[in-house]
Amino acid sequence: MSAVRLARACLAASRRPLPLARPLHTTAARSSDALFVHRDTPYNNPQIPFEFNAENLKRAQEIISHYPTQYKKAATIPLLDLGQRQNKGWTSISVMNYVAKLLDIPPMRVYEVATFYTMFNREPIGQHFVQVCTTTPCMLRGSTEILNTVCSHLGGIHPGDTTKDGKFTVVEVECQGACSNAPMFVVGDDFYEDLTPESSKKILDAFASGKKPKPGPQSGRQTSENSAGLTALTSKPPGPGEFCAEEFR
Repeated sequence: MSAVRLARACLAASRRPLPLARPLHTTAARSSDALFVHRDTPYNNPQIPFEFNAENLKRAQEIISHYPTQYKKAATIPLLDLGQRQNKGWTSISVMNYVAKLLDIPPMRVYEVATFYTMFNREPIGQHFVQVCTTTPCMLRGSTEILNTVCSHLGGIHPGDTTKDGKFTVVEVECQGACSNAPMFVVGDDFYEDLTPESSKKILDAFASGKKPKPGPQSGRQTSENSAGLTALTSKPPGPGEFCAEEFR
């Protein structure tokens, strides 16, 4: 290309309109309700001693024995759960350090697990830990009303708060795996399903008075039966070997 033609091409290119700038979209920053970087406090610091009691130490050793010696770190989750249960429902820095020492692994490996899984509570909780599911199936069945009922009935607290008497902590969680029995919440290790605002209040009142209400569906149905009644297994199932050939009976 000659110098003249090159100059003309450059001049033509310079006269073309510049493309419109692509707009930049941003999302508003929202702070998490959990702090994942440890900060020493009077109730949570490495100087507070923790170790398994005799019963839990025996259980921990039994859990560790399930894994090859070089893979003891695989027991991190069950040991943290065991420590959390002994430590009144929450996992302190001392619990993490103790588990790391017991498994002979760097403490950071335990911190990574404890901050990743929401099953580990990083702050103290109340005597009764109420986890209200608000994911889609529960939401469609009225979980918002259940959550509002629980919070208002416990003195107007908000999700993440603990009542002043220390009896209840309420949190909002994702799917607990009981979608067919929505709406539901978990108290401790027990599922309470097919909830209404009225049944939710009765359950909370029972716990507040020191009783333990019967877990499961609160509507009267058994497990996850269809609301119209049984549609399968309506007759007596065949017994063992009933349809086997004679030589196999």
